[in-house]
Amino acid sequence: MGELVEKIAKSLVDNPDEVVVNEIEGTQSVIVELKVAQEDMGKVIGKQGRIAKAIRTLVKAAAVRKNKKVSVEIIQ
Repeated sequence: MGELVEKIAKSLVDNPDEVVVNEIEGTQSVIVELKVAQEDMGKVIGKQGRIAKAIRTLVKAAAVRKNKKVSVEIIQ
């Protein structure tokens, strides 16, 4: 799921080299941390958080196949 978030984020931002995805996996859940350059934060979050919500929705749909809960966090 980290690969999916990374691919989506790199296609959205101006500085794809600065996209860092960290996946923290537990027994029942996975936390995906997405870090982008400061000037690209708006592009990943979107107006009123719409793009961030869409990314979370896609990742949750992919997680259903693995019977895991996923949380996507966008950090600075």
